[in-house]
Amino acid sequence: MAKHRRLSVKLSRKKSTQPGSFPGSFSIPNDALPPVAHAFVYDAETCIEKQECTIEDIENIYASLNGKIFWLHISGFGNRDFFEKIATIFHFHKLEMEDVFNVYQRPKLDEYEGHLYFTSRMLCMNNGELLNDQLSLMLGSNFVITIQEKRQDFLEPVRVRLRNSKGAMRTLKCDYLAYALMDAVVDFYYPALEEIGNKLDILEEELLSNPSNDSINRILQIKRELIVFKRAIWPERDKINDVIRSSFNEIHEDTKVYFRDSYDHCIQILDIVESYKEVTSSLMDVYLSGVSNRLNQVMKVLTIISTIFIPLTFIVGLYGMNFQNTDAQTGEKLPLNMPELYSPYGYIGVIVVMILIVIIQLYIFYRKGWIRFKAN
Repeated sequence: MAKHRRLSVKLSRKKSTQPGSFPGSFSIPNDALPPVAHAFVYDAETCIEKQECTIEDIENIYASLNGKIFWLHISGFGNRDFFEKIATIFHFHKLEMEDVFNVYQRPKLDEYEGHLYFTSRMLCMNNGELLNDQLSLMLGSNFVITIQEKRQDFLEPVRVRLRNSKGAMRTLKCDYLAYALMDAVVDFYYPALEEIGNKLDILEEELLSNPSNDSINRILQIKRELIVFKRAIWPERDKINDVIRSSFNEIHEDTKVYFRDSYDHCIQILDIVESYKEVTSSLMDVYLSGVSNRLNQVMKVLTIISTIFIPLTFIVGLYGMNFQNTDAQTGEKLPLNMPELYSPYGYIGVIVVMILIVIIQLYIFYRKGWIRFKAN
């Protein structure tokens, strides 16, 4: 039987800054990837894409927008000077830069002077393992900056729409771009949850046919993955609700219609997560019931075996007391002594009696339905 890997999903995270640090301070992990910047500058007629931008390229592009929209995506944290210059160019606050690098923030919305700061959780399944990354998004009047720690790319569908000028992407303002990016992150939850649903279907069939000791580990693994999804999508829903119900200069009323659609997606995902949690609990009950039934079967077999041997043990114990058939002093025969003790056929007679007792017991057990004899 194939062995299943035992995967781990971390539910608790360590804060990267030391306790008591100055507000707005952040540290770069030693194993952080070098930052790679990917820029788009577009309007209704044109779209310019530039990969691997330097800080000078970014500064020059931002200084010469001329009414166009600037989207800059950065993946990797491994250069502190780079991000300090980014914060200077776009006037980012130290506290939001701290949130960028403390990558286990819950999805939220913060308002700063001249722009909004969003965080989202980027969840996907990769070879059966749940990947969890943070997307930080800054929305200004003419720019959108997205920053993530890892290289996993959720945003390529948005780039394709920009390149192909599909829909209203290039004709609307940058708040629509921010919506499209956050909605793309939420949309990636669906295939991940679909894979979890397939795992649950496989587990259900396995538990009903041939449960194994590894089943409980896989059930608990799925349960932890669903907790991660719930921790991500619940505040994501609240964040989008804040966008819909609040008034921000950076988000226009026409765009809130699209955010309402994303809000509906969050509700759907929450429903899926809750239903999967119920299925997981049911599978846990099925597993425990299966273990209990197997234990009952074992105990029934042992009980039947013990019941069969109780009268046999009594008989051999009774005839093993070695009483004398005659008085040792007078030689007189003792009539009330154990019968057939010195009979030449006594051994055979006792064996036959014991076999008959076993057959009668098995017949009684069979008639009561305690045992079944299956034909090959």
